[in-house]
Amino acid sequence: MRIPTAIKLHKASKTLELHYGDNERYTLPAEFLRVHSPSAEVQGHGKPILQTGKLGVGLSKIEPAGNYALKLTFDDGHDSGLFTWDYLEQLSLRQSELWSDYLATLAAAGKSRDPSESVVKLLL
Repeated sequence: MRIPTAIKLHKASKTLELHYGDNERYTLPAEFLRVHSPSAEVQGHGKPILQTGKLGVGLSKIEPAGNYALKLTFDDGHDSGLFTWDYLEQLSLRQSELWSDYLATLAAAGKSRDPSESVVKLLL
């Protein structure tokens, strides 16, 4: 288990920056973290629940959860997932692959990242 040596929340750019030592740095967008939340709301019970309309979501707060995780609070009200150090490292290392998979799943389902498109479809 690797623990970040520095953690920075950038509210303006809606990113979480993780440093591992002097030379390793990852920037994780809030939307990416939100759609990959380890919470039951997102992960389901063995079957992940596709998150849609999360474009523009931000992080409002980060808090330590013991010595093993971070509790992230998103500005859409989601705050139930604990992001362990191991999970954050995996998200960092696999960000490109996980994001591509998410976008492909979203497209296959005919869904959108844009929250306004979900509202428009409901009204039609």
